[in-house]
Amino acid sequence: MKTSMFQIILLAVFGACAVAGTLIFALLVSGNAGSAIGKVVIWGTLDESTMTSVIRNAAEDDQRYSQVSYVYKDPDTYSSDLVNALAGGTGPDLFIMSQDMVMRDATKVYQVPFTALSKTQFQNTFVQAASAFMGENGIVALPLTADPLVMYWNTDLLSGAGLSQPPAYWDEVSAFAKRIVKRSDAGDVTRSAIAFGEYDNVNNAKDILSMLILQAGGTITARNSGTIVPLLSSRSADVQGLPAEKALMFYTEFADPSQQEYSWNRGRPDARTAFTSGDLALYFGYASEEEQIRHANPNLNFLIAPVPQERGMTPVSVARVYALATARTSSNVTGALTIATLLAAHDMSAMIADSLGAVSARRDALQSTSTAASGNGLIGDGLCSDSDVRICSVLLARSWIDPDPDKTNAIFRAMIQGVTSGSVRVQDALGRADQQIAHAVGQ
Repeated sequence: MKTSMFQIILLAVFGACAVAGTLIFALLVSGNAGSAIGKVVIWGTLDESTMTSVIRNAAEDDQRYSQVSYVYKDPDTYSSDLVNALAGGTGPDLFIMSQDMVMRDATKVYQVPFTALSKTQFQNTFVQAASAFMGENGIVALPLTADPLVMYWNTDLLSGAGLSQPPAYWDEVSAFAKRIVKRSDAGDVTRSAIAFGEYDNVNNAKDILSMLILQAGGTITARNSGTIVPLLSSRSADVQGLPAEKALMFYTEFADPSQQEYSWNRGRPDARTAFTSGDLALYFGYASEEEQIRHANPNLNFLIAPVPQERGMTPVSVARVYALATARTSSNVTGALTIATLLAAHDMSAMIADSLGAVSARRDALQSTSTAASGNGLIGDGLCSDSDVRICSVLLARSWIDPDPDKTNAIFRAMIQGVTSGSVRVQDALGRADQQIAHAVGQ
């Protein structure tokens, strides 16, 4: 084979050293391996200054980054921008993909076959929440960062109610809410304990309800012989009752005025605004939101804790995992794969994640970040130690196969609002959601 031809070889190395259980794509070309590999354009919704700075600094030491550029895209139009650009031949070589985009966008990417990167090798290298990037025929994208859902808590509100810590388990939230919630003489909520029960003014509502379902032992979808099967209204052999029903009932109780836990309604501002204003005790947001919260109210006293758990169940959290996908239409697939591999390597992914307020999606990067980041060493009575909330939350994170995030957003919205408004029973809402998810996957 002529040395001028490009070869993509998967090695049992994913970093500077040959570390067992990690992988890297190594581009072998004639001449210096550090030479420029051509123009590579990356699109994504991750912070522009962070990505541009990382690439610029990397180019000072490694010439392979010399023609790499990052283009920030508005999250609200990202999907349509990407579809139109790829169809018109003006799309990027690489694009950032979150785990809920995998099924919808898998046909747009060059997938790495399992003969090059096996499922076992992938699972040994990346956190479990990244498993959604394993498609039917190969790896859809290389995981880069993981942004865990965490619980922000207002220390002043809790101290004023005689509480030193936020709830660690969901069965403690009811008593917690009674001590925090304040109402006007007319019965209107003026101070909330927790922003659950609605959809439009609850940031991350779909992710929160998904987490509750997974924590209860339920499943939202599953892959069966290449087909995605909706399972919201299905029972689990390991759990009594219907997990999704239990989760949806719990979530919507906080918006029911007839319940003692009543704490939230659609007349309240969005949850993060209420939290930064000091009118919400607990806010469930992503770790990367911390800087925005501090910027919104520099005088707000708050801390971060792991999300509460279902007592007696295996601890579960959720995270948004972002990965680098190589566009099928790229004119420089070899260069794109190489840059994806370099950015997803140990040091680079950790640097990017830290700048974004998240953590690397690589297991070895989490291990090196904290001496406690090894299974049970992080968990005490189902909880994370204060210094490792982000790391152990990512290690606890699980994901589900989302057929299309835009469609499931609408499905979850209808399911929650139907129950909260009283127009639909919980079981009927779950059954209808299953039918809609089945329709979304073409069944």
